[in-house]
Amino acid sequence: MATPAQWFQGARPRTLPAALAPVLVGTGAAAAIAAANPGRALLALVVATALQVGVNYANDYSDGIRGTDDEGRRVGPVRLVGQRLAPPRQVKLAAFACFGVAALAGLLLVAVSGAWIMIALGVASIVAAWFYTGGSRPYGYLGLGEVFVFVFFGLIATLGTTYTQALALTAPAWAGAVGVGALSCAILMANNLRDIPGDTLVGKRTVAVRLGDAGARRAYLGLLAVAFAGVLVAAMSKPGALFALASLALAVAPVRRLRSGAKGPELIPVLAGTAALTLSYAVLLALGLAL
Repeated sequence: MATPAQWFQGARPRTLPAALAPVLVGTGAAAAIAAANPGRALLALVVATALQVGVNYANDYSDGIRGTDDEGRRVGPVRLVGQRLAPPRQVKLAAFACFGVAALAGLLLVAVSGAWIMIALGVASIVAAWFYTGGSRPYGYLGLGEVFVFVFFGLIATLGTTYTQALALTAPAWAGAVGVGALSCAILMANNLRDIPGDTLVGKRTVAVRLGDAGARRAYLGLLAVAFAGVLVAAMSKPGALFALASLALAVAPVRRLRSGAKGPELIPVLAGTAALTLSYAVLLALGLAL
């Protein structure tokens, strides 16, 4: 039976900045047009966090029952199913409980905002969260993980946050959404770069596996470049967005380690550093847009 600490680690807390970042940036974009609403922002945060934790548990369940996470094939966070710490059914139920929380908070957000289109997008987000590694042909095993992360944890999460507060979208909101999406993809790329040996062994064809070690490292750097290009685009409308450039300081350590040729467990700090960079980027960009 897994302990509470193991359930917490199984939720992969290092990935949570990917849930917080779009809400921060989306709210900052709403504040830029004097439309920020703290209550709706909080509901959006509940939706995003519940979806992030839900997809993490869903991945743990699906990879675990396939044998992808069997002992000796993975490094990094706790795998509840793969390490036989919790029964698969419990982990699956935890995933769907999180999706349920996200759905309820999302419905409430739609009800108070009147942004009815978000119901369809919310349903699509939950479906995408499950089929990342679930089902008979999970898209995460086909190299489409980054595409869906960019769309759902970048564009939809950020723009949805703005729209449910302002009922409008702006150029800085779009630029920020692209930046957040790119950094969320960078978190996934760092994770999958670390897992290339194990994923190759079990036939999980992530983008990192398809590109190879050197190509995945270049892709990671390219994603960071896209994120900071987004800052420059946002600054054309809101010069305060340039505050986010200060977060470049947090890119130095993960980039240096990545370029050093670190492999396996040595890449874990890259994942943590990218998450910290994502959070800093989002905080500074949100403040810059709001001011």
